Amino acid sequence: MKSPCIRQCCLDEQDICLGCSRSLQEILDWTKVTEKERAAVLVRAQLRKEQRNQAIKSGFK
Repeated sequence: MKSPCIRQCCLDEQDICLGCSRSLQEILDWTKVTEKERAAVLVRAQLRKEQRNQAIKSGFK
């Protein structure tokens, strides 16, 4: 499985990448984990991205 990195690496105050929404630990572990674990990381990252986008939208209302 290919890394979800989009080369927009910048960590927020919780050590979550603003580019791919993975945690720093998930990024560091990417090459060490199984495909099943990578799939779970992608699910968590997508949820984080959606939550961040919702928080941004809510802040503008």
